[in-house]
Amino acid sequence: MPDLCPRFHGIAASLAFALGAILITVTPASPETAGSSAASTSSVPTLAPMLEQVTPAVVNIAVVSKAPAEDNPLYSDPGFRRFFDLPQQQQRARMSAGSGVIVDAARGYVLTNHHVVDGGAEISVTLKDGRRLSAKLIGSDKETDLALLQIDAHNLTAIQIGDSDALKVGDYVVAIGNPFGLGQTVTSGIVSALGRSGLNIEGYEDFIQTDASINPGNSGGALVTLDGKLIGINTAILSPAGANVGIGFAVPSNMAASVMDQLANHGKVERGKLGIGIQDLTPDLAEALRLGDLRGALIANIEPGSAAERAGLKTGDVVTAIDGRPVHGSTDLRNRIGLTPAGSKVSLTVKRGDDEQIIAVTIEAEEKALPDVSGTPLEGARMRDASSAGSQIGGSGVVIESLASGSAAARAGLRPGDIIVAVNRVPVASVADLRRTIAERPAIVALELIRDGGRLLLVIR
Repeated sequence: MPDLCPRFHGIAASLAFALGAILITVTPASPETAGSSAASTSSVPTLAPMLEQVTPAVVNIAVVSKAPAEDNPLYSDPGFRRFFDLPQQQQRARMSAGSGVIVDAARGYVLTNHHVVDGGAEISVTLKDGRRLSAKLIGSDKETDLALLQIDAHNLTAIQIGDSDALKVGDYVVAIGNPFGLGQTVTSGIVSALGRSGLNIEGYEDFIQTDASINPGNSGGALVTLDGKLIGINTAILSPAGANVGIGFAVPSNMAASVMDQLANHGKVERGKLGIGIQDLTPDLAEALRLGDLRGALIANIEPGSAAERAGLKTGDVVTAIDGRPVHGSTDLRNRIGLTPAGSKVSLTVKRGDDEQIIAVTIEAEEKALPDVSGTPLEGARMRDASSAGSQIGGSGVVIESLASGSAAARAGLRPGDIIVAVNRVPVASVADLRRTIAERPAIVALELIRDGGRLLLVIR
């Protein structure tokens, strides 16, 4: 096996000078101990002191869920079961593992991924010191892939949450988790990119991309800076083989903290909306509108009767900041508004022509997605009104925002970004219209779609 120490020492040394990072070094040995083995490691840069403080806050999570013993889909058909007088399906236990991070020692709060604990009948947490504890699920949010657990124990160590907005590409980070069930493992790397979205991993995407090794089992673990602050929750990898190839993604700590507060207070995330259609203010669009190098999110549509209309926002306005924090694009605006509880007041910095205004807006409750489409061709699709802030396009219809992998909607040929404008020649202007039409459950469904600017008809049986 090649010796990786020289490479690591070089990285650490460059950090100390180029980034101003505080690296702890072993005090040089005294003459009396010069011949000892300890003296041989004097003045060696190391992250060990920081990790000694942080790793007790990272835990292993084991989940037991129940799954049907039979996999044949006929066993799930009530008519088939009744005709052949089949007994009830037996349940079998299924084990899965992941990681988590203690973020509040006093209340025993552990932050992890939704997909780690989803469907779990029993959840247990193992601390670094070997204690194994039963965990209570406080709340879970599929759209951000975050969940909050609670354990009852003394002498817990929590990690301090850092400011993910302060991250820069090239910053060094450390990933801590439980890859492949091996037990706590530490890997290091850099921030490869920020604000990654459009990956269709989750509904709200603003990922930190890192080349620190993240593998199955790392999900829910900590991504920390060199000063030991939590900067992200490891969530996913991009890999054709299912293992690390240097592209991993983490939910930013600021988003995680916002979701955690709502889960702790309400047990769920109560999302808000403005009632606007938005799009990125690209350099070409900014030049066409004579906005110079202005950056933000362009309002393309105002929903009648919405909070945005009441506040005085107008089509063509460019939102450049929320509560003084810059808006980097339409995805950034969508995420931040969507994670703001209904009833909250925010101040939008808006560029309108040559003027800049600060407009106060009260966030409204977001309309719920289509509630029950099980057994229909749209099962597994997450949808929004085309006029909502999340669609980024405005107009009427229903936007397919994301699709569950292997779902009926995905198999039927629907794609994220499709806009459903009619069902069986009946126009649909909103999720409510679609809900009423799908409730009839016709044998054949003809969806009229807008895809990539063109119209097409998708027939589904």
